[in-house]
Amino acid sequence: MAGDNKANTLEATSVAGPRKDPGGGPGYQGLGNSPKQHLAAARSANLRREKIAVSFLRLTALVTGAVVVFVFGYILVRGLGVINPSFLLSPPLEMGRAGGIFPAIVGTLVLTALSLLIATPLGVGAAVFLTEYTKETRLSRFIRTGTETLAGIPSIIFGLFGFAFFVIYLKMGWSILAGALTLACMMLPTIVRTSEEAIRAVPAAYREVSFALGASRWQTVVSVVLPQAAQGIATGIVLATGRAIGETAAVIFTAGSSLRLPKSLMDPVRTLPVHFYILAREGISPENAYGTAAVLLVAVLLINFTAHYAVKKMFGKGNG
Repeated sequence: MAGDNKANTLEATSVAGPRKDPGGGPGYQGLGNSPKQHLAAARSANLRREKIAVSFLRLTALVTGAVVVFVFGYILVRGLGVINPSFLLSPPLEMGRAGGIFPAIVGTLVLTALSLLIATPLGVGAAVFLTEYTKETRLSRFIRTGTETLAGIPSIIFGLFGFAFFVIYLKMGWSILAGALTLACMMLPTIVRTSEEAIRAVPAAYREVSFALGASRWQTVVSVVLPQAAQGIATGIVLATGRAIGETAAVIFTAGSSLRLPKSLMDPVRTLPVHFYILAREGISPENAYGTAAVLLVAVLLINFTAHYAVKKMFGKGNG
């Protein structure tokens, strides 16, 4: 009987084939396709998903580029026809209905330059302190949190602060100095954060080599770290300048909107964004408003290109 049972078992095994391993071992054949076919199908599905993702990314890039071209093109087409030497070099007449925008150009340049002179050393100095001279302390966390909070505050709040503190409390009145100090407060968060990131991106090996050669921390910062981070710092300064040069609300509250050329830092001044805002709001001269917008747009583009070109020339393409 035992021999018959064994024979029956062997016969059943030979008929049913090799026993399948439910764990998926070497003897497990599975149901359906082979492992190579499964791998090929998975690769094909991944390629399809990648093509869909790349197509979506390409579409987003095209839409973004189209928006930029449309905005730039619309303003330039509407405004370039007004721009001529007389428009750029003459003062406005009849409250802006005629004449040019020369005082607004001067006011924009003076206000932006003064705010840069105030904000740049403060912002870069704060970034150097946070990255090179302090560890993660309550003070550093407080400064970082404060700068991030300031970066999200609307410009109208800065304008109200500047009006209450600089114009009224410090008795500066509507003036270039009050406007520049207010714009400097707006620019600080951008300069601090971008400068801090640029300084942190400098490899630690550069600092170690400098220390090994006997340089002090200050010498290392000035001679090694800042030159290597210069391009990133300059990018932050350019971004902050773009925000300052296009600001309207904070400037109206602090610098005023005088149509005359300023004679001192305590005189009120009108900037290009303020001039454009007043012309457009009052409906005084839509043509001159678009001309002012076109000049402002070209000025921002020139500042960006000039700054990046100057940094690459001074420090090379590999820095930052």
